[in-house]
Amino acid sequence: MENAIPEKQSPFATEPVGRLILRFAIPSVIALLVNSLYNIVDQIFIGWGVGYLGNGATNVVFPITIIALALAMMIGNGGAAYLSLKLGERQISAAEKGVGNAVTLVTVVSILLGIATGTQPIIGFNYGARNYKRVRKALEISLIASEVVSIAAFFIFQFAPMSVISLFGAEDDLYNTFATMAFRIFLMLCPLTGFQTIAAVYLQAVGKPVKSAILSLARQIIFFIPTALILPKFLGVTGVLWTGPVADGLAFVLSLFFIIQERTHLKRQHALETQNERS
Repeated sequence: MENAIPEKQSPFATEPVGRLILRFAIPSVIALLVNSLYNIVDQIFIGWGVGYLGNGATNVVFPITIIALALAMMIGNGGAAYLSLKLGERQISAAEKGVGNAVTLVTVVSILLGIATGTQPIIGFNYGARNYKRVRKALEISLIASEVVSIAAFFIFQFAPMSVISLFGAEDDLYNTFATMAFRIFLMLCPLTGFQTIAAVYLQAVGKPVKSAILSLARQIIFFIPTALILPKFLGVTGVLWTGPVADGLAFVLSLFFIIQERTHLKRQHALETQNERS
């Protein structure tokens, strides 16, 4: 038994259950309250400092904040469950490894969605101010940064999938083999998701809500559902796994089409503004 510790050294095994629940529940309640108040406090300060346009901007990006919180909680809860199980089994090394993997995943998700959220007000302000050069610069930097993070996640999913799978429990070899194959196929084109995320946020920021909504729904609904219904008829269970990369690829093509349109529009607008300034 690796790095085993005596059970009596663990407060989980010795302290009164009620006191333990209280000790761990209070920080959780505080954390959830802080997260719930996050947007309200933002609205108060931004409303007084910026005005109704600032409030509108925070409402636009709030769904992205909720997505980030949901993903972080999913990974965090999975990591916490794995940690508790391994500590109970006195497998300290496995517990430490699981925590490290959970922190890595949360960091990747937080960075990716943080880039998108942080870029939105910069793009929106400069677009409204007709400073199209800075809009293009912000878009380019955010796309590059998101792709770097997405590619890093791709390498984790392709070359170390068990580091993620182990967070949700260790099973027999057959389960692990299928789970590894599922990760490698389903997340094959995950580097493209960063581009789609930034594209959707960009379109929100420049006042193109219809296009933004289409991109937001493209991967998960517009392309994913039909593909999930069609591919399994020809490929069986494996067809379900290939639904992920097919939907990612189609959503990326649509995102690229919209971004090329917007970049062309920005260039025209920038040229027009420059010409007007010279006149």
